Amino acid sequence: MARLIKNNVHWVGKVDWELRMFHGDELSTHYGTNYNAYLIREEKTVLIDTVWSPFTEEFLRELSQTVDIQKIDAIVVNHAEIDHTGALKDLIALIPHVPVYCTHNGVKSLKGHFHQDWNFKPVRTGDTLDIGHGKKLMFIEAAMLHWPDTMFTYLTGDNILFSTDAFGQHLATDLVWADLVDPWILWEEDMKYYANIIAPWGKSVDAKLKELKTLSLPIDMICPSHGACWRGADVPKAMEKYTAWANMYQENRVAIVYDTIWGGTRVMAEEIAKGIRLADPKVVVNVMNLAKSDKNDVATEVFRSKAVLVGSPSHNKCALSSVGAFLEEMRGLSFKGKKSAAFGCYGWSGEAQKRLNDTLRDIGFEVVDEGIKNLWEPDAGAIERCIEYGKQFIGKI
Repeated sequence: MARLIKNNVHWVGKVDWELRMFHGDELSTHYGTNYNAYLIREEKTVLIDTVWSPFTEEFLRELSQTVDIQKIDAIVVNHAEIDHTGALKDLIALIPHVPVYCTHNGVKSLKGHFHQDWNFKPVRTGDTLDIGHGKKLMFIEAAMLHWPDTMFTYLTGDNILFSTDAFGQHLATDLVWADLVDPWILWEEDMKYYANIIAPWGKSVDAKLKELKTLSLPIDMICPSHGACWRGADVPKAMEKYTAWANMYQENRVAIVYDTIWGGTRVMAEEIAKGIRLADPKVVVNVMNLAKSDKNDVATEVFRSKAVLVGSPSHNKCALSSVGAFLEEMRGLSFKGKKSAAFGCYGWSGEAQKRLNDTLRDIGFEVVDEGIKNLWEPDAGAIERCIEYGKQFIGKI
């Protein structure tokens, strides 16, 4: 069912209440998601984006109840990824000559996905489409937020920024507006979305936010491709959050992440945490077993933290596979300004801690010391050493 955004702008997307994994099985979506598409009806009728392909039939049926599809004058593709364009092929089959506005990289991406040579109208920043009644769509390239093809679309007169993946959340809601959503869930999912999807491109985020300021566009609403839309006081708040997150963000938190075989490394993690809290009662410490925790929730916690301690027993001269996978995830997410060290138990030669520290340095974390390791299971003396290490570690960050 179409939902009013403002004047002649309606939401015509799909609420996916059931989704629990996204990007294959790479990203957890505990609260589902929205695939947001928008219909603008001025003198020209313009559709901005579609929905994921499993919902094509439903999308086209609902869209046809809102507008005569034959009267759509243009389609805008802000981002070619399939969750935004899944219904595009079937839609264009109904209106094959309709122009498709996207970036030059968008043309490449759409041809790569669909192997179709549609009526592409590639655009660059500052290009506009006159839609009548004194209003225009202005296109703003936003490469690497989070794909090379990404762009924003700005509607003059109504002052709406259609921001594609930026400012989105994986959060299923039929309430449309962020100010109507449970704020605890909203902002947690907003940060999780940024940390796991947008964070690698922090420099691009910061540059684009500065560019939006220089364009001096009045923005009354931000309508992303996922989750709830922003209006009123939430607009500057959402932009302020992104500005902070793009600039080596950290809170007074320490993330301790580990895996264990027989429990010794778990004991070390918990005792190190105890030492940190004794030395600094104000710091928030979260201890997470990588084999049992949601990896995207762990990544979000690391994003928020000023430091991360990574623990693993030595196993076959390496760290455990869950820990190795976590560090590879950190490499891709490119979090900046995090301090770190490694810890863990060993029974033979104890290679894991050196390997972990080397990897932490390689992925861009600052290793503050060589960490702590313990031969066999921790006894009372080892527990005291772990507590003392926690005290010393917090003093170095």
